[in-house]
Amino acid sequence: MRLKIYYSTLLLLFLVACNASKTDQLLKNKKWRVYDVQVPPNDPYNLTQVTQSKDFKSGYYSNVYYQFLDNNVFIATIDNVPDTGHYELLSNGKIISVTSAKNKSRKSEHLVNIVHLDDDHFDMKVYTGEFHFILRTKPSK
Repeated sequence: MRLKIYYSTLLLLFLVACNASKTDQLLKNKKWRVYDVQVPPNDPYNLTQVTQSKDFKSGYYSNVYYQFLDNNVFIATIDNVPDTGHYELLSNGKIISVTSAKNKSRKSEHLVNIVHLDDDHFDMKVYTGEFHFILRTKPSK
């Protein structure tokens, strides 16, 4: 019985590692450009949130790129100004933890939920301090 539990645990750990590895592989070495900002579909209607999503799309996020590189290096380029950080995949590759490149402290951690990820699309749920938004991205060419 103990051997069966041991092998089941090993299999589960292997499957978890494979999923996080696939997520990392899909994210890496692409320059993900934000092309849309949306209100999450299950959020209750809030006019301020809807207005902010439109403002973000035409303003702050109109020239934003994200890159995930080797050695867990993360680069956010906002209006042609790059900022480097560190990323880590959590929760079986469903959440991305982004921290400062210098100290990797959880005090400055930003958590990003992966909503959809394939070769051509990366949609992430982010929190701005007041509302959640879905950033829709695709690889730039």
